[in-house]
Amino acid sequence: MTPSQTRRQFLTILSLGGAAALGRMPPAHAAEERLETTVLRLLHKPSICGAPIYVAEELLRAEGFTDIRYTKIASSAEVNDSVVHGRADLDAHFAPQWVSAIDGGGRISVLAGVHVGCFELFGNDRVRNIADLKGKSVGIGGFGSSDHLFLSVMAAQIGLDPARDIHWVTSQSPRPDELFAEGKIDACLGLPPVPQDLRARKIGHVVVNSSLDRPWSQYFCCMLGANQDFVRDHPVATKRAVRAIMKAADLCASEPARAARLVVDGGFTPRYDYAQEALSEIPYDKWRDYDAEDTVRFYALRLHEIGMVKSDPKKIIAEGTDWRFLDELKRELKA
Repeated sequence: MTPSQTRRQFLTILSLGGAAALGRMPPAHAAEERLETTVLRLLHKPSICGAPIYVAEELLRAEGFTDIRYTKIASSAEVNDSVVHGRADLDAHFAPQWVSAIDGGGRISVLAGVHVGCFELFGNDRVRNIADLKGKSVGIGGFGSSDHLFLSVMAAQIGLDPARDIHWVTSQSPRPDELFAEGKIDACLGLPPVPQDLRARKIGHVVVNSSLDRPWSQYFCCMLGANQDFVRDHPVATKRAVRAIMKAADLCASEPARAARLVVDGGFTPRYDYAQEALSEIPYDKWRDYDAEDTVRFYALRLHEIGMVKSDPKKIIAEGTDWRFLDELKRELKA
């Protein structure tokens, strides 16, 4: 069976019978306003926690999009730049990254939370808790990268000075998880499928699991953000895109094995076992319940406190969020 056949079959199951299991989610209505564009540009990233973006392809077609483009990028560090400069219309990205982009003047509108938790902190025998990061070598993709922002907030949360107390080792090739596996650093932050791979190979141990451990499990990890010009010029298309992606998040929550097959067959990640494990573990069913604005506020405040962003949370929220579509969809797509 080809990937396109798999996706079509999945959409058929959804339309014929799967909707009941997904909260009787309504299809797009013909009476709705016409799409301003049928083109939608998304990103294909190394991390697979943003699976709803990939699973949404056929749901986006059902919403009227006929030209759906996934541009492959080498690292999550390219997401902000791609969306800010209009090379992608919208995508899922880590909450601290959106905050950083908005603080830097990027024309981003955060529209919704996609899922809670996905990152895991791995340590060797010398790192048993976050406090043990003091004086240790910690791998990151680069300063300002997603792992750097998350780890800095985590360290500051328990009283460490991330700039002084941690020995940062920046590397993209080899990746931080590869350095960790070789015993060259003491800790690294893993994003799917990295945690699944490290656990399968029994390398190190999990110090923090953001899906389970507070306060990280109380906030969204990945959030949906869009280019502000796209939102302004294409409000109907924006709502339809967000609706398809939120439906896809529900699919990931209710049928992770099937959603993982779509992600693999679509060429977004090679290993089905890792994809299935990640989608089964990540809480994709919280987008209606968790407060998206509270997540932006939390990370904006933490990053502001340690000097990694200049803007206060009120400014970040006022200039870089738009909850209109999410509020409408929470009413439409009731669980």
